[in-house]
Amino acid sequence: MTGFARAERQAGPVRIRIEIKSVNGRGLDMRLRLPPGLDAVDIPLRQALSRALNRGSLNLALTLDRTGGAGTVRINNQALAGVLAALDELRTKATVSMPQPEGILALPGVLELDDGAGDLDEDEQTALVLGCAGEAIERLKAARLQEGAEITGVLLTQLDAIASLVAAAEAHPARGRAAIEARLREQLALLAADASLPQERIAQEALILATKADIQEELDRLRAHIAAARKLIAEGGPVGRRLDFLAQEFNREANTLCSKSNAVELTAIGLDLKAVIDQLREQIQNIE
Repeated sequence: MTGFARAERQAGPVRIRIEIKSVNGRGLDMRLRLPPGLDAVDIPLRQALSRALNRGSLNLALTLDRTGGAGTVRINNQALAGVLAALDELRTKATVSMPQPEGILALPGVLELDDGAGDLDEDEQTALVLGCAGEAIERLKAARLQEGAEITGVLLTQLDAIASLVAAAEAHPARGRAAIEARLREQLALLAADASLPQERIAQEALILATKADIQEELDRLRAHIAAARKLIAEGGPVGRRLDFLAQEFNREANTLCSKSNAVELTAIGLDLKAVIDQLREQIQNIE
């Protein structure tokens, strides 16, 4: 979900530049930096981003520049009238001399700088910003799609590794009937040595041991998860959240396999599974 995009638009003397940076995020987190006077485009920009993207931590910076002249200075007649009225009222209460014109003009708000942004009305300005944002968003999507295409190969390789480990676990001799029976006989011998245990309890414990030694259900679910993950990757689109859920299920089955293992070698396979699954989860965080 990482990427960077920039776009510029100009209308008359007003030039808009938008830069968007994207990094990994579980959800969609947007941070916008706008110049003064453009607060009205905050919500439309967020809506445009949320329509186009589903995941990622986004930083959008908008810059507004005026090309051409340096702008013109004008008098704020309303502010000037207020200053003059205040002076007239003061002269009725005290003997004071009239200030010089430059002193009046130096008062805050009396003079204003017209930087040219007013050449566009609010609707035109909003349309300019959103058009520029749309172009930047499309470029960002293209950058993220390119990254996703590269990560797809990595994900498929990791799924192949998980499938190989599942096959190795299923074919391991410790899962054979003879090995399971030998393990059960050892455990039953220990149970039978305790004279205080009734035969019914021993039978129950034997059943529990036999159930615990069977990891076929976990292997079947792992294969189902592998097939589901490959299908999602083949479909394309924003599948990051669903793949993230599958990765959690992968990890759950690998943990259960390790806990049920009746051989050191089988436990080692389960630990290798967990390592590959962790790598898979890390890569999934990079896709939408």
